[in-house]
Amino acid sequence: MSHEATTTTARPGPGGGQAAPPAGAGRAPRTSAALRPLGLFTLLLGAALPMIDFFVVNIAFPSIEADLHASPAALEMVVASYAVAYASLLVLGGRLGDTFGRRRLFSWGVAAFGLTSLACGFAPGVWWLIAARMAQGAASAMLFPQVLATIHATSEGRVRARAIGLFGSVGGISIVTGQVLGGVLVAADLAGTGWRAIFLINVPVVLVALALGVRTVPDSRSEAPARGDVAGTVLLACGLGALLLPLTEGRAAGWPWWAVALLVAAAVLAYAFFAVERREERAGRSPLLPPSLLRESGVQRGLLAGAPIFLGFSSFMFESALLLQQGLRYGALKAGLTLVPMGLAQFAASVRAPKLTERLGAGRVLALSAVAQGAGLGALLIAVCAQWPGLPPVALAPGLALCGVGQGLQLPTYFRILLSGVPADRAGAGSGLAATAQQSGLALGVATLGSLFLALIPHFGMREALGAVLAVHGCGLLALVAVGLRMPRTVG
Repeated sequence: MSHEATTTTARPGPGGGQAAPPAGAGRAPRTSAALRPLGLFTLLLGAALPMIDFFVVNIAFPSIEADLHASPAALEMVVASYAVAYASLLVLGGRLGDTFGRRRLFSWGVAAFGLTSLACGFAPGVWWLIAARMAQGAASAMLFPQVLATIHATSEGRVRARAIGLFGSVGGISIVTGQVLGGVLVAADLAGTGWRAIFLINVPVVLVALALGVRTVPDSRSEAPARGDVAGTVLLACGLGALLLPLTEGRAAGWPWWAVALLVAAAVLAYAFFAVERREERAGRSPLLPPSLLRESGVQRGLLAGAPIFLGFSSFMFESALLLQQGLRYGALKAGLTLVPMGLAQFAASVRAPKLTERLGAGRVLALSAVAQGAGLGALLIAVCAQWPGLPPVALAPGLALCGVGQGLQLPTYFRILLSGVPADRAGAGSGLAATAQQSGLALGVATLGSLFLALIPHFGMREALGAVLAVHGCGLLALVAVGLRMPRTVG
């Protein structure tokens, strides 16, 4: 999202990372109404919907696969399509809120999320589900940017600080809620709905959020909203789609000509995207992602750190869902409960991350997070190798908790580092870049490392495939240690 000039904000994504408030956000134009506790609850309820839905689908993979006769590659697309739409439209969603009013866009986004959840819940086939998930990602991009923007525009002082703290905590809570709720709903098989309940349950929540939103959420908008970059948005969405479709479907199809052609098209679309963005910036307009930001040292450091963080996070969640349910034969509820230690540890670490960064510096916190997560991956691999296939959930808990600590430290620190390199008058564009890079990384993680995992299973078995992919994760974490230790202590 983008909130140019005085109304800029930053935000987390499905991974739960919290962005530090950008400089200048405190001078946002005041509105006639202040944010009250019930209004804040409504905004946080809306923010939780897209984050929970990102994680809840992982637990339902086996049920979706059996019911819709979906291939593993199609399951990857169920995740990636959501993230692509979210990443492509996030900045545009923020600008629409600046222009037409954030309460209006929040309400429209919540309503669209409910309708697309119904489309997911009644999907007759896997490609219908993929298309509905893409529409759901677009709805999330409409509602999610309005949450932190409204907090900044309608609160101040301690009220704002407390609201932002609660907002940052929603990510960690959403991981736990998504995994456990998915397991409970699939196992309960309410009225024979099976996996469809994970989407249909959104509808009553959406109705509550809509009813409360009209009455409790104060409205705000930018005094000088930026014009939307339609060409950049279309090129980014097409480029990501052209990259992800062959990465997820090409292997299973034997790399046909269309997969190769799409990869070539993705490179051409990427070049066209940056050409359009340079032209927009030179003309003094508001590009989706200003190329000049990429020359800022803090932005470069943040993007370097973000690559292993988000590629690893999304693929690990995908792999763990398959490992627990297809490899270890856990039921949906048992699989969801198994991941609770990771979610709780991530939540606790994300709460402590700001103070730890003040004490050690952002770079050292990143290095520490990579060490903790690497130790967690090692502990998981040892447990899997030692007790496969009769592995109890308690044997996985220490490794999952360490992974959660690492992830909880990484996500808020990433936003802090990247936004620290963005000039105050460009904070909206910088926060849009940070969130778009996050969502793109989450989609690419499933498409690349998730595809590698699936490709290795038929040849070596799931245990050995997991070991190979975790080794790749480990290389990424070593790179994260190197990036973190090379950062000046004052960064972030």
